[in-house]
Amino acid sequence: MPDVRLSPRERLVLTAIIDLYIATGEPVASQALARYFANREGLSSATLRNVMATLGETGLLEQPHTSAGRVPTAAAFRYYVEQIMQPVRLAGNVLPQEAAGLAAPLSEARRGQIEESFSGVSSSHEYLERTSHVLALISSGLGVALASSTAAQVLEHIHFSRLATGRVLAVLVTQAGAVQDRVLALDREMTHVELETAARYLNENFRGWPIDRIRAEVTRRVEVEREAYRQLVASVEELCRKGALAGSELMPAIFVEGIANLISAEADRERLRQMLLALEAKQRLIELLNAYVDGRKQEVRVVVGLDEASPAMQDLVLIGAPARLGGTSLGTVAVIAPTRIQYQEMIQTVSYIARLSERILEVPAD
Repeated sequence: MPDVRLSPRERLVLTAIIDLYIATGEPVASQALARYFANREGLSSATLRNVMATLGETGLLEQPHTSAGRVPTAAAFRYYVEQIMQPVRLAGNVLPQEAAGLAAPLSEARRGQIEESFSGVSSSHEYLERTSHVLALISSGLGVALASSTAAQVLEHIHFSRLATGRVLAVLVTQAGAVQDRVLALDREMTHVELETAARYLNENFRGWPIDRIRAEVTRRVEVEREAYRQLVASVEELCRKGALAGSELMPAIFVEGIANLISAEADRERLRQMLLALEAKQRLIELLNAYVDGRKQEVRVVVGLDEASPAMQDLVLIGAPARLGGTSLGTVAVIAPTRIQYQEMIQTVSYIARLSERILEVPAD
């Protein structure tokens, strides 16, 4: 967005217009603004019309059809979000969002609702799945939770089944909930007992380990303990070498809830169809979250206008934040909603839920 420099009065009026538009969903006319600023010195109807005209010329307001009112543009919402994220006092005039700032906590009732919603959660998979539901409910938008790429590479369970001579089915489940089936072509025949023993060995010794570390450790144990574990570890090594733990192609688990919320908010049927196509392509959603939310930084990211991802998403906003556990990335939690959203509360809610992971999940011991 180009650098927008507004006077204190223009900033005050623009914020009021956005607040009124978010509250009503209707274009804001100068008469409505005059009532909003009733009895405030220096803000007559004529003055407000002049300020609105100036804001229109700078690309922050637009006039839909023949309506007498104005609606904020995507640039206006971006400017509004910047004021929330970086509070600034303007010559004695403190806007409501600036007075609150990001340091203002969520209401006790909202925190209680969130805490209760996460009751009983004991794993990262459950946390991410529950997050998509809670964010969809609170935002009336799309709740999204994406497991980190590292979480997709941590072993939860593996199972081997003999299919035919020299062919074994490996079913790999990661702690992020991703499941991968792979048929392995082996160099030697393995009995059912050998396969069960190999799976038990991996599950008992390496559950919770990153998959690439398991392969390296199995290779190390072959060298160090070749005699003691010769038959067992040799079987495990071949299964791993043939691709049983080839987790690099796994897609991170992603949880999405609240599509119906966006359907009810979109009147243009063709744009709705295009928007749903974009949102239902989970790989596109994963790319969207990875592009905008940096898992290395503990901060909320707000992106107004997602038309770079799809033209049909130009009137949507993304509010996302990384969730962490024990200093490592757990994933990304986010809301995708119409630009007419309660920004202050949703920024706080996404931030609160992202931080909640550290409190409700146990950090595994080294």
